[in-house]
Amino acid sequence: MTGSWSSIGLAAALGLFVAYLLFWPVSISPARWTPQEAPALAGDYAPNERLAGIERLGVGPAPESIAVTEAGDVVCGLEDGRIIRRSALDGVTTAIECGGRPLGLSFDAGGDLIVCDLYGRLIAVSDLGEVTELVTDVDGSPLRLVNDLDIGADGTIYFSESSTQTTDTMLDLLAHRPNGRLLAYHPGTGKTEVLLDGLYYANGVALIADGTFVLVVETTAYRVRRLWLTGPRQGEHDTFIDNLPGFPDGISCDAEGIFWLALAAPRNRFVDWSLERPWVRRIAARLPLAWFSGAAPRYGFVLGLDAQGRVIHNLQDPSGRHYAGVSSVLRVGNALYLGSLLEDAVGRLVLR
Repeated sequence: MTGSWSSIGLAAALGLFVAYLLFWPVSISPARWTPQEAPALAGDYAPNERLAGIERLGVGPAPESIAVTEAGDVVCGLEDGRIIRRSALDGVTTAIECGGRPLGLSFDAGGDLIVCDLYGRLIAVSDLGEVTELVTDVDGSPLRLVNDLDIGADGTIYFSESSTQTTDTMLDLLAHRPNGRLLAYHPGTGKTEVLLDGLYYANGVALIADGTFVLVVETTAYRVRRLWLTGPRQGEHDTFIDNLPGFPDGISCDAEGIFWLALAAPRNRFVDWSLERPWVRRIAARLPLAWFSGAAPRYGFVLGLDAQGRVIHNLQDPSGRHYAGVSSVLRVGNALYLGSLLEDAVGRLVLR
């Protein structure tokens, strides 16, 4: 009799759990989206060990984005909200609290560090650690998930808002709706304008050296978009590179005009399958989102693209032993600096 009651109780609990997964209200309405078939890891994307020689510069948890000073000091934002400066001379680190979660960052012409705060702010941080809010809303609507930036020669700050609906990355990924935007802040006037909207998780931002166009990464669409800023195509936008073999994250342009693109992880067949089945992602939204944070395999992946969006460099660490989960790439001289949401160090790779 006791065994029967236990079986009934177990069946009831299981039934309640299934009902919860199927019917409990969620805060998102996932959309159907059909991805292209993922390209094979071959040819331009063939696996290799070119990230194996990476040097690790210890800074702290999840250095998502990187800036490097003229003296060679490495500056990055950490998961715990600190902005770390690691001295090139002795490796000593100093920290500033910015009051949020610093993501993309870059120095402006005046020496201030311009920072994207995940929680809806574009801020400036002085050498003394003073924080000034530059943008917190657009036309009266609060910013949400502010992600990455690049700064033009005229001081214009181009930055991405990954989602206008939430500051929870995982919820936005599960919804898979075009909630992202590319914006421009003009310091001279204090005005902010929307340059592109309807983007799928707008992420990395990079200007070409001559300022003719700006790129913005669409992480969940596996592509990079281009907006023409000058010339005969001014105001037009198109796709710079499409159907990438992984989840693109940060992007930057070096002095030679090469765009360095971080791929946080390779494509996932189950994720692609779920994009055509909103009900699967609705169920996933009812589970603890922390379960998904460690689901991606450890894999290091960086691409170098020319000004036409062609792959000219392919750097990988398929085992993930040396550096994985690359979220940003910055070239300084003959070295690449890599950020990551998985590591506790900035990666430094000397190009041969």
